[in-house]
Amino acid sequence: MRARKRFGQHWLRSESILAQIIAAAELHPGDRVLEIGPGRGALTRPLLGSGAEVVAVELDRDLCGQLQRQFDSERFQLIEGDILRLDLSPLGCNKVVANIPYNITGPLLGHLLGSIARPRRPAFERLILLVQKEIGDRLMASPGSKAYGALSVRVQFLATCEKVCAVPPRAFQPPPKVDSVVVCLRPHRTLPRVRSPQWLETLLKQGFATRRKMLANALKSLVAPAQVRQALLQLGRDANSRAEALSLEDWLALSDILEPSHRPNR
Repeated sequence: MRARKRFGQHWLRSESILAQIIAAAELHPGDRVLEIGPGRGALTRPLLGSGAEVVAVELDRDLCGQLQRQFDSERFQLIEGDILRLDLSPLGCNKVVANIPYNITGPLLGHLLGSIARPRRPAFERLILLVQKEIGDRLMASPGSKAYGALSVRVQFLATCEKVCAVPPRAFQPPPKVDSVVVCLRPHRTLPRVRSPQWLETLLKQGFATRRKMLANALKSLVAPAQVRQALLQLGRDANSRAEALSLEDWLALSDILEPSHRPNR
């Protein structure tokens, strides 16, 4: 079947990349894997070959008919529908392996990991995701780098993220116009402590909304600039720091210092 542009379909055809994805998933009999967008089943086949159970979610009706005929196994369950509208909890999956359609990467990460204020529980043991390289760079970015942003902090609050392998356009049919990467996300069993997760999310959204502004100015609709500068100095940071200069630990500490119920009224 031809790939459909409206579904963001690009068929992964590299046996080498498929093997690295399977190895990174560390699959065992008894694992129940959520596969998102199985397409023509190139990844489904080795997933089932590992002895794991596979729950595949596919939006394309025509592909669903083909997949159902192709994988007649008690360990294979196919769900036709939109992964973003699906309640994942009843599926009982402990791992995720997916070649993600790039046009839904942001919302899908939130669906799979949750948010700082509402992390997904129970969390998946690990997620092996094939994503656009630009997104992978952002997930793994360090403070001070161009790729580092609110998404970096949010995801690193919820999970560790490591690169599995690079994926060039030629690994797909048809080839996308961008490079890709496979990443391994392992949600934290115990999340970092912060006084108010909701407040931290608010600070991150506002702080990174205008990256070129100093934090004292970027957050002035929430906190007086003088209080932000004082808090940064308290953390051993430059009073004129911008959002991308702060590590996850810095953001946690800054959030606690500036949390409305904690700071003195001035």
